[in-house]
Parts: sequence; C-alpha cells; structure tokens
Amino acid sequence: MKKEVLEQIDGFQDIRREIVAARKYGSDFIQEKGRVQQFIQMLHPKKLAMRVDGIIDETPSTRTLRLVPEQAFLPPFIAGQYITVFVTVGGVKTARPYSISSPPNQRGYYAITVRRIPGGLVSAYLVDRIKKGDKMEISGPQGHFYHNPVFQPEKRVLIAGGSGITPFMSMIREASDCGLDHDIRLIYGNRSIEDVIFHKEIDHISSEMANISYTPVIEDPPEGYRGEKGVITTEVIKRVAGRTEDKTFFLCGPPAMYDFCLPELEKLQIPRKRIRKEMYGMPDHIWEFPGWPEDVDGSDFFTVRVNGGESVQARAADPLIKSLENKGVSVPCNCRSGECSMCRVRIASGHVFQPPGVPVRRSDTAFGYVHSCAAFPVSDLEITI
Repeated sequence: MKKEVLEQIDGFQDIRREIVAARKYGSDFIQEKGRVQQFIQMLHPKKLAMRVDGIIDETPSTRTLRLVPEQAFLPPFIAGQYITVFVTVGGVKTARPYSISSPPNQRGYYAITVRRIPGGLVSAYLVDRIKKGDKMEISGPQGHFYHNPVFQPEKRVLIAGGSGITPFMSMIREASDCGLDHDIRLIYGNRSIEDVIFHKEIDHISSEMANISYTPVIEDPPEGYRGEKGVITTEVIKRVAGRTEDKTFFLCGPPAMYDFCLPELEKLQIPRKRIRKEMYGMPDHIWEFPGWPEDVDGSDFFTVRVNGGESVQARAADPLIKSLENKGVSVPCNCRSGECSMCRVRIASGHVFQPPGVPVRRSDTAFGYVHSCAAFPVSDLEITI
C-alpha cells in the first residue's frame, strides 16, 4: 500500500508514534517476527505424529490406547474434547473421532478408549490389530463438549451409554487427580455388566470422593443384581440428580440413547440450553427418518460423479463420505457427525437426504454445500470437492 494512502487511515499516526517509542525503549519485537504462527501451530496443529505406547484391555470388546508424540510437545485440551485418528485400513484412507479419556492434567500421552462396533472398519482395526509401537497420525484436540463455568451451572449430571463414557472419564479423572470439588453425578447405561467400561476405577473414585456419585444402569442384569435396572428413565435421572434447576446435563452415547433420554429430560422441564449433547456419528436405519423419500430404498445405489471426472457408486444408506473413501476419493474430515463442516462438498446436481439437526451454515446451503458425512444420496449426483 502506498505511503500517502496509509497516512490517511485513522490511527496510523498513533501507531507510528508507538513504533518509535517501542524502538527507543528497547521493546522492538522485530526479531520475534514469524514466531506467532509457530506458537499457533504448536497449540493447534492440523496433524500430530503419534506412537502407540501402551494398550489396556478394558472389556472383551474395548481397549484403551495410550498415544505418545513423536515430537516432544502435546497440545493442552479440556476434559471432554476429542482427537481425530487418521488411518488406512484395507486400502481405505479414512478418519474417526475419539474422545480423550485421559485427564487434561496428564500431559505425557493422550488415551483413547475404543469399543469394537459390529462391522466397524476402524474400530475393529484399533481393537484387534493395532499393537504397541505402531504409528499413526491424529488431529489436535477439538470439540465443544466440555463444562464452561462462565455460563453453565457448576453441578453436572453426566448421562452416558456404552463407549459414550470416554469424555466423562476424562472429567472424572481430572476431578480426582486434582482434588477438585466439582459436583459430578454419573449415570451410565449398558446392556450387560460385562459391557461396563472403567467400572472398578469409577466405583473406587466415587467411594473416595463425596462430590462424585456413580449410578450404573444395566439393561440385562445378572441374577441377584441390586443396582438400577432397565434403561435411563425420568425416575432414574430424578433420583440421581435431585433438584434439576441448578445443574447442567451432559449426554454422550449412541443415537438411540439420545432418542430415549432427551424426551425423558424434557419431562423434567429441563431447558435445552442446560442440556449438552455430544456428537456421536450418524444414526442407523437412516431410511426410517421422517422426510426420507418413499421411492428410495436404503439398499439402492446411485452414481456420483466427482469434480466432473471419475464416477463412484454410492449406496443410499451410507453417508456420502464413506462411499467416496471406499473408492479412494479423499475428503478432509474430523467429526464425522455433521458438525465441523470440514467434509463439506458442493452438490452440482441431484439430491441428498440430511437428517434433522445437521448444522449446515445458511451460506453453504445457499450455494449447494452439504456435509458429506451427514448426507445420503437419494439420486444420481454431480459433486465438487
């Protein structure tokens, strides 16, 4: 920009005087030029090279992986955040998000706890095939599923289902390790007692800390079981929570748990602003959702033309990103739950189905963009990545 133009900008002369004063009194930071970006990259890296340093079997279908950095620094995180794991399995380059189950006060490694999902590509690889010493890439910590004391009540009711316990484990471990007086009440639902992850550890912590309570709920309990049975109902929540008006409610688990528990919380007249729901992938049986085209079956296949060139066959019941990855078409992604928008693609022609609640920006919608992890083809498509 020309000097005479700069001098006409409001405040330019004030900035010039500050520069002169800084140089006079030895506060010239010219030598630090460029280091700001280095610090930003260190705290918010796009990818980190990691190594599996330890493996802990939690249940027959679940294991914890301790990941240590190849470099010397791990970015800080808030209990409840997640990382994205980038892997290549069976020739398919893909990524999956996993909540960090280790506490943020422990900075030597990140721990992720993975349950094998029937038919799951990545979960089966991490549970059955990964071994100590293997290397992988991950994203930096991200996500907004954490307690914010500025505008959320300090007392928390944590409602988990299955592997949805992982972000809550980070919160509980932090409170235990640091001796925090956080009022935490955990309700944890599972199908059987053998499926309960971290049971002994949580039970021990809750017995040692009066401000942390633990209520497992078992759908199919063994004979003689004396704890809560069945599913997480309004009555169970009320018994554990007591007064509800002074608490924040956090939910993390499979989509079916949300479908059941959210109406149960509404019965207690808890405002939605005090209910935090973690993303947890796309629901099964997407074709059963309201608004799904009646003339499209979940098993139907459609042709997707990518960037005006290669065509991919995509099944209606699969998120668009899955069909693209299976054919070697790489799409940047992080959350795979329709929230982060990193995987967005532009629909040039054709139609997709998106379940209710996917937060696509208005500007993206106006120009034909969708989140490919939450978009299901219901016709032939032409897309731009």
